Amino acid sequence: MIKSSVFDETIISHGFFTRQKGVSSGIYASLNCGAGSDDNPEHVLENKKIAANSLGLDLTNLATLYQVHSSTVITITDPEQIEERPQADAFVTSLPTIALGILTADCVPILFADPVNRVIGAAHSGWKGTVSNITSNTVMAMEALGAKRDRIVAAIGPAIQQASYEVGPDFPDPFLAINPDNKEFFIPSDREKHHMFDLTGYVYMQLENLGLARIEKIDRDTCKEEDLFYSYRRMCKRGEKDYGRQLSAIALTG
Repeated sequence: MIKSSVFDETIISHGFFTRQKGVSSGIYASLNCGAGSDDNPEHVLENKKIAANSLGLDLTNLATLYQVHSSTVITITDPEQIEERPQADAFVTSLPTIALGILTADCVPILFADPVNRVIGAAHSGWKGTVSNITSNTVMAMEALGAKRDRIVAAIGPAIQQASYEVGPDFPDPFLAINPDNKEFFIPSDREKHHMFDLTGYVYMQLENLGLARIEKIDRDTCKEEDLFYSYRRMCKRGEKDYGRQLSAIALTG
């Protein structure tokens, strides 16, 4: 499990989990927390239990979403919502001892906290969610619960890095349409009309523009570091049939 220095561990329990120290095997080895994979469902539940316990919580305290690459943010106001798994890609809460869990396998996981006003958030930012600025939507949802953006800290977790993220001819147009200066996040690849995209750098810029108190970017490449992370891009390159998902989670202590 990888930690960020931006969170006060006396108030916030969090972790960017790797694929290690779980019970799954084969291509899912070993801490696969993705219910959307074809892994043994009992193994996935046990892995989620291991992760929750690592945060000092029970499995019943771990909330996850049915992620659809949207900019939708859900607010958790009742513990019973944990079982719903709504279609969204971010959620926020001010309830203690509820872990907000995001699943990724190259996309960008982001954890947020206002430790003073005791509001947390978690977001899954793939390129589509990034274009639609899910980070801004998450911060606004936190503010609706009483957070102040100049007190919010955020951590960008392990994700695919520019050296591994080749994108096709349909890029970088969606980003240049937002701002022509976004060309700085794309460099030409070896293939004509293809680019290498700095997705995590772009997300960092988005967070900076929100005026948060502090931001940390954990520069770990999920595609390259096979011993630590699952990767959708790596699966596609190898022609494998499926892939696991790693969990990133945050909770307010009681």
